[in-house]
Amino acid sequence: MKKYILGFIVISLIYACETEQESVQQIIDKAIAKAGGERYKNAEISFDFRKGSYRSKREGGDYELERIMSDSTGAQYRDVVNNNGFTRYYKDTVVKLPDSMKTIYANSVNSVHYFVQLPFGLNDAAVNKELMGKDSIDNKEYYEIKVTFDEEGGGEDHEDVYMYWVDTKNYHVDYLAYSFEVNKGGLRFRKAYNPRTIEGIRFVDYENYKMDNLSTPLDTLDDLYESRQLELLSKIETRNIEVELLE
Repeated sequence: MKKYILGFIVISLIYACETEQESVQQIIDKAIAKAGGERYKNAEISFDFRKGSYRSKREGGDYELERIMSDSTGAQYRDVVNNNGFTRYYKDTVVKLPDSMKTIYANSVNSVHYFVQLPFGLNDAAVNKELMGKDSIDNKEYYEIKVTFDEEGGGEDHEDVYMYWVDTKNYHVDYLAYSFEVNKGGLRFRKAYNPRTIEGIRFVDYENYKMDNLSTPLDTLDDLYESRQLELLSKIETRNIEVELLE
């Protein structure tokens, strides 16, 4: 009789642990909430990155993403992505572009804003999320989450695959990796550093590492990082960040 009781207790404990395990959606929701939550949805965010100045504005479901860059004469290009599509301005005059170039420029603008405002975009409709399990990096435990994109709504780079490492205690996204297809493809691994919170929204910079062997599985890049087998390619630094929360 004692054996049956013991077996029942063990099974009950296993079931309890399984039911208490967080779903991938719960983890991402908490990660977004910790990073800024609802503030993202009604805010104007501006920052400098490399040679460009960037601005995003989201308000009541409407959005506008902007990049301003100067040519060799000092004249400004202004690229704008919003609910209606992409427009390029040069000296405040609309530039006529073929659709193929519009797509390239729009993706470039989107990409910068996407990384700066992570993990906000991970609840977009075209995003597919899968909890791969738990792993550890530098003696800290992380949820390992794989992200893919639907072809419809996933943009030109919908074939890219991402991996996010979310701290199991504070839900910060401390590491990410991704594979991409453009320009003959590549693998990247990023480590977040220099976290700062401005008007309740968290921003980080990244150490950007590469792996030349494109057959390397994404979920092994964290181990290669720890064993110092990845090459530091660059640092992704966002400067002069300003946030205005909109009512």
